[in-house]
Amino acid sequence: MQLNFENWGLVPYDVALRKQEELFNRKVEQKLLSQGDISEDFIVCTHPHVYTLGKHGKASNLLANDDFLKKIGASFYHINRGGDITYHGPGQIVGYPSLDIDSLNLTLRTYIESIEESVIQLMDDYNIKCERLKGATGVWIDAHTSHARKICAIGVKASRGITMHGFAFNVNTDLTYFNYINPCGFTDKGVTSMKQELGQEFDTSLVAKQLFDKFVSIVE
Repeated sequence: MQLNFENWGLVPYDVALRKQEELFNRKVEQKLLSQGDISEDFIVCTHPHVYTLGKHGKASNLLANDDFLKKIGASFYHINRGGDITYHGPGQIVGYPSLDIDSLNLTLRTYIESIEESVIQLMDDYNIKCERLKGATGVWIDAHTSHARKICAIGVKASRGITMHGFAFNVNTDLTYFNYINPCGFTDKGVTSMKQELGQEFDTSLVAKQLFDKFVSIVE
């Protein structure tokens, strides 16, 4: 098994979504027709300011109107992943693993847990203690306290074992943009970033590659 790491760099959300859908549809068709091995691609990128709402999310969790979104330079998309509303922007690693989780011997649940575990282990290397919160997908700090804050959000889609969408991991993210939503539908929990926790900026390309290496070590 070989997992490929690919960094798309800074890319508009709609462009990345179209590229994802093309990959997803091609791999589903390839699998249905049994046309050889399907490539396992761990894709990362960064987006300009954008809010995305999952298919079962509540539009009321976006707290800004169209005029305000234009004022802060943000766009909005209602998409077909799981989860509620989240924010993507500069300083954040957005991951779009395009995988055949069947070939990796993963269920959708264990795939999501593998992403969570990758972030938890990587943050431990940076002396940031993270954990899971029951009933709330993603990676949290002080999860079971009144100071619970999320550092990585996860929302995925899978069909025929092929995945799309993925995770949003806050490295140097401008957290003020989260003030205009109820992140992931929560009104009583916060968000954070590596920069917020440690008081310095980090090389997002390096952190993304380190995260990929953790993921590979977990799923292999």
